[in-house]
Amino acid sequence: MSIVFCGAIFGFFYAWVCSTMWGLDQADPRVAIAAMQGMNASVRNMGFFPAFFLTPAVLGLTAILTNFKGHKVSARWFASATGVYLIFGLFLTLTVNVPMNKALSEIALPDDVETARKIWRDYSQRWQFWNQARTAASGIALAFAGLGLAKL
Repeated sequence: MSIVFCGAIFGFFYAWVCSTMWGLDQADPRVAIAAMQGMNASVRNMGFFPAFFLTPAVLGLTAILTNFKGHKVSARWFASATGVYLIFGLFLTLTVNVPMNKALSEIALPDDVETARKIWRDYSQRWQFWNQARTAASGIALAFAGLGLAKL
């Protein structure tokens, strides 16, 4: 189960890296801002909730159960996956990407394309940097969970 949860959140973040943001960067910045505002408003849903919020719980529970069953090496890998995702996936998102999304949601869509271009460029570059960080962290957590499973 840990592998499925890690894979889901890694895939979610990865899709933003290699398609969504690149596509928005190619669009009219007014369209990009409006689209991102819409996506950010809709992402808080029951499809996203398990992968984003329950991944550390599932990983932590897996670490505890594997440790309890005497699989100490596996437990350490699952515990490491838990820590990596908690700090660099969940916490990073809640402290960096979410506040950026909130700030963007409060911006009135400008009519002027140059003003929109500046807003979008500033937002997109910073947001993508931090999204790549949480994507890498989620990939590392997935790899650690895979190692935990392999060591059972």
